[in-house]
Amino acid sequence: MRHRGFYVIALIVLGLPILFPRSYFVEVNGTAILFNAALAMGLNLLMGYAGQISLGHAAFFGIGAYATAILTTRYGLSPYLAMAAGLLLNFCIAYGLARPLLKLKGHYLAMATLGMGIIVHIFLVQTGRLTGGPDGISNIPNLSVFGWSLNTDQRWYVAAALWMLFVLKMSLNLAGSRMGRAFRALHTSEVAAQMMRIDTTSAKTQVFVLSALIASLTGSLFAHQKAFVSPDSFSFFFSIELVTMVVLGGLGSTYGALFGAAFITLLPELLSFIENYEVMIFGLILMATMMFFPKGLYVTLLELIQRQMGIKRALNAWGPGKRGPKC
Repeated sequence: MRHRGFYVIALIVLGLPILFPRSYFVEVNGTAILFNAALAMGLNLLMGYAGQISLGHAAFFGIGAYATAILTTRYGLSPYLAMAAGLLLNFCIAYGLARPLLKLKGHYLAMATLGMGIIVHIFLVQTGRLTGGPDGISNIPNLSVFGWSLNTDQRWYVAAALWMLFVLKMSLNLAGSRMGRAFRALHTSEVAAQMMRIDTTSAKTQVFVLSALIASLTGSLFAHQKAFVSPDSFSFFFSIELVTMVVLGGLGSTYGALFGAAFITLLPELLSFIENYEVMIFGLILMATMMFFPKGLYVTLLELIQRQMGIKRALNAWGPGKRGPKC
C-alpha cells in the first residue's frame, strides 16, 4: 500500500511539468513545495516517528545552505565538495548536540532546540565578514549534473522532485524497517522501548542526525537554486512553519508531511491580501489542528474516506433484500 502511494505521487509530481509546460505556478511554487516536503518528511522522522520535538530545524537547513554558499563563492570550491562539507559540518553539530539535548523531554527539549535555532540565526546575522550579515550571499554558482546544467526553473523542478522522491522512498522504507519500529517504540514509551532492549540514546541520536542531514542537503540545493541566501530564509518562523507542516499532515504520517508541506507553502499565496497577519494565521491553523484534528488533517480525512468506503462495501455485500448483521 505504501509503495503504491509512492508510485502515484511520483507519477503526479513528474507529470505536472509535462501537462503544464513552462507554468510559473508549477516550476516556482512546485519547487518550493518539493523542498519543503523533503524538510517536513525529515522532521517527521524526528517528531512523528521518534517523538522528539524540535523547534529549531531551520538551523540545519541554514547551515547546509550557507556552507555551500560560502565555500563556492569565497573559496572557489566545487559545489559538490561544498555540499559534502555542509553535510559533514551538520553531522558534527547534530551528533554533538544530540546526546545532551535529547536527554531533555517535553517543553524542556522544545525550548533547547528553539535556543539552538535562534543561536544559529543570530550567528548568520552578526558574522558579516563570513556570512554577509543581513544582506546574505549572492552569485552562488549553478549546479551541473553529468553535464546537464540546472539553469532553468523547469530543470530545477525536476531536480527537486527527484530529491523529494528519494526522501519519500527512504522514509517509507524506514517505516517498515527494524530501525523504524524502534523509533515508533521510542515514541510510544521510552521505558517500554528500553525493556525491549532498544538502545534509546543511540536511536534518538540516529534519527536526530538523519533529520539534520536531510535538512543540510536540502539547504545546499536551495542555495544553488536561488543563487542567493540570507538569514531571513532560516529564521525561527520557518522552523515553526516546518512544525506546522508535520502536525497539520499528521505526526508519524509520511504522506501527511507531504500534504502539510503543500498546504502551508501555498497558503501565503492564498492569503496574500492579509500578509501582515501571516504569523497569526499559522498559529491559528496549528491551534485548530491540535484541538479538532489531533491526528492531523491528512490522517483524519484519510480515515474518514476509508470509513465511508468500508460502509459502502458492507452495504454492497449485504445487497438488496439481504439482512444486515443481527445486533
